[in-house]
Amino acid sequence: MSALFDITSLITVLLLLICTTYYIREMRPTIFDHASIMKASPSSQNGLQQSQSQSELPLKREGINGFLWKLSRIGERLSPYVGAGCAIMAVHVLFFK
Repeated sequence: MSALFDITSLITVLLLLICTTYYIREMRPTIFDHASIMKASPSSQNGLQQSQSQSELPLKREGINGFLWKLSRIGERLSPYVGAGCAIMAVHVLFFK
């Protein structure tokens, strides 16, 4: 049966994705930050347009990079709960499945 139709397999896959993306982000912190940069309207001053530098513009986190960034952020913020979820799923897979 596919992992999409079995709730325990879906939870296992999500937990593994969260743990993997968090680990990858710990090793290379900017790996998911290569998202496209939003185009802000340049500020005008005396008829001259001044563009902002890329570091000042907010990042758009869309697509697969955005999804993986969000998973790594969940792993970062909810680390104890994700660890407990992994331990519970490990016990479930080893002894009850």
